[in-house]
Amino acid sequence: MSEVRVRFAPSPTGYLHIGGVRTALYSWLWARQNRGTFILRIEDTDQERSTAKSIQVVLDSMRWLGLDWDEGPEVGGEHGPYFQSERLGLYADYAERLLASGDAYRCYATKQEIADARDAFHKTNAKGGFRFQSPWRDGADPPKDRDAYVIRFRAPREGSTGWDDVIKRRIDVPNDTQQDFILLRPNGMPLYNFGCVVDDLTMGVTLATRGDDHVINTAPQILLYKALGVEPPKFAHMPMVLAPNGEKLSKRHAAVGVLEYRDMGYLPDAVLNYLARLGWSHGDQEIFTRQELIEKFSWDHVGSTAGRYDAKKFLYVQEEHLRTLPDGEVARLTVPFLARIGIAAQADDPVLLEAIPYVKPRSATLADVADAVSYFLGEIEFEEKGKRKFLVPENASHLVQLAELIENVEPFEKEKLDEVVKGWLEANELPMKKVAQPARVAMTGRTRSPGLFEVMEVLGKDKTIARLRAAAELAASATTH
Repeated sequence: MSEVRVRFAPSPTGYLHIGGVRTALYSWLWARQNRGTFILRIEDTDQERSTAKSIQVVLDSMRWLGLDWDEGPEVGGEHGPYFQSERLGLYADYAERLLASGDAYRCYATKQEIADARDAFHKTNAKGGFRFQSPWRDGADPPKDRDAYVIRFRAPREGSTGWDDVIKRRIDVPNDTQQDFILLRPNGMPLYNFGCVVDDLTMGVTLATRGDDHVINTAPQILLYKALGVEPPKFAHMPMVLAPNGEKLSKRHAAVGVLEYRDMGYLPDAVLNYLARLGWSHGDQEIFTRQELIEKFSWDHVGSTAGRYDAKKFLYVQEEHLRTLPDGEVARLTVPFLARIGIAAQADDPVLLEAIPYVKPRSATLADVADAVSYFLGEIEFEEKGKRKFLVPENASHLVQLAELIENVEPFEKEKLDEVVKGWLEANELPMKKVAQPARVAMTGRTRSPGLFEVMEVLGKDKTIARLRAAAELAASATTH
């Protein structure tokens, strides 16, 4: 088996779309499974959109996901440079080869001439696609009054062009539907099909993976490979990721930029797991580690129909990955999210480490974890509804008595606290709910939290007693309506 060489070639536009990430992921998995090469190439010929900042977003997104590249920006390789804007001389050389072989020609038509031809066509053709017929295809002399030209491919007009797609199986396209597409603009910038072919050819790509919106580009690219006298790579066209309503997924349907999920507190492995399953299956298994994805991925089980984005399922996958992460790792990853809400903490903070096992099962994202441990590490912010309902005069004495009761509890651990407090409640014929909810609000500021005695243990004796007493004073002074 020849070496597997695959690539991901995004056009930097300000964010990296999760649909693009799925394309990158499948290629990356295939490369890692076969000990092949994964190439990152930046298609930055759109000079208005391809800023240094937008390129950095692509690199940051790929790094956060852990989709490491073997060749590409900041890594190098034998087939660079890996930015299209730095490969213009290479495109010019290949264009000259096609001109010399007669498979391309210089076209001097202006934009206005092409627009006029299009208008004339549509006046007599209600249906059918316009294809510009350049007078220079058949050897017309260059005009004396203009120097600017594009280089067009001389597309065949008979027969058909086809390929065996890895996902969509056999596809054939009649050549009479092709047009003489542009290879190079007057400024030397390549158009997509030409740049892609030259890059894939010179980088030795063996499988070109992309969305099925690129099926329309594949026949022209195969024609270019044939004109250059080389075999094309295999092609795998993946169905699109659609919105829940079947429309093209966009920002109005969901978060579509990879770094948005990072900022929401999703885990990279959860993002990859969800995207892998959004078009690929392995029996009934839903949750995969990164290594399992590498071992089990196969093109045979990539579906040919579009997948629909499901935010609830995505969150479920995220929750499952969070559950399996070691508590110390959750603590480390939570620290930046704590900083965002104004709490400075270290990953080895004993209070944070003690709290994680209790809040992790109740959290979906790292942002949730940070919120859930905030009252252990910072000041209380009372939920208004809970404060109004439970910190009332009739509960003030219970909070004081509870504070006095636990003052002498040793060791100050949840099992001992459970025993002592329940004994006190029974002796005084008090129902647990009469004391537990006011105490919960007193210690956390919230009506929902881990178990009462778990909270006490993590807070510690001094902080627990101080919060109970402060809440008792607040309750005693409260007015009821």
